[in-house]
Amino acid sequence: MKQDNLGRAIAWIIISSFGFAMMGALVRAAGNIHFMQKALFRNSIAFIIAFTTLMAKAHQNPEILHVPKKAWKYLFLRSFFGSFGIFGNFYAIGHMNISDAAMLNKMSPFASLLLSIFILGDKPTLFSATALVTAFGGALLVIKPTFNFTEFLPAMAGFLGGMGAGFAYALVRKMHSKYNVASEVIITFFSLFSVVIAIPFFVYFYTPMTMSQFFILIGTGAAAAVGQFGVTNAYFNAPSSKISLYEYSNVIFSAILGYLMFRQIPDLYSFIGYAIIIGAAVIMFVHNRKNS
Repeated sequence: MKQDNLGRAIAWIIISSFGFAMMGALVRAAGNIHFMQKALFRNSIAFIIAFTTLMAKAHQNPEILHVPKKAWKYLFLRSFFGSFGIFGNFYAIGHMNISDAAMLNKMSPFASLLLSIFILGDKPTLFSATALVTAFGGALLVIKPTFNFTEFLPAMAGFLGGMGAGFAYALVRKMHSKYNVASEVIITFFSLFSVVIAIPFFVYFYTPMTMSQFFILIGTGAAAAVGQFGVTNAYFNAPSSKISLYEYSNVIFSAILGYLMFRQIPDLYSFIGYAIIIGAAVIMFVHNRKNS
């Protein structure tokens, strides 16, 4: 791995983290609109930007549109898990602190580890299994399991959304390293897939919007596009073992925006959960760097 590629990957992941944090803040600011309606706006704007970019690049290099036959199943799986991740994250953002939702979404590196064990064929080690269990313990402190379904459901949705995002990122790396699928193709297909899934829910649960809500949701899509391009380009420039730790800057951005915009402050259990999850990520990151 060339150092300049790693530097670019880190820069992209931080840009991505800010984009996703801003997306989360705007999703919350949009108010009492069904989360699938918010997701449709997010994905529609992302699709327009991604498709425009793809067509511009395809005009110069038509080969960018080529997807090997064996890569299509990974493209569909990436789109499915990515959509699942977005829907879970959006539901969580609307019902809990956005920094808690961001933290649960950052279970994605551990989800990537699970995917590599069960789908990509990597053999688990005692170290990786311990890191996974530790992170899950931290997530429980953020989730705070309870018999109050209205409190537990958003946290569980956020956790499962983070797992879906992790599966999606692992599949992005698979498509690039083995099949050389262009990032623009992956983002465009994923965005379109998510839009198609969200349309029936949008029609059934449609909520009338004010003009300000409409423009906030347009901003949500633009911020999401920044985040999506950032994370895809980051994982194209470096493997997750070298850059996944920097994704946690998203939690810092989210906490700052949550306080400035909504005066949200995570409780003590959430802070302890943050420390455990980030600690497990740091140890795993250092371990992977050492072994690589």
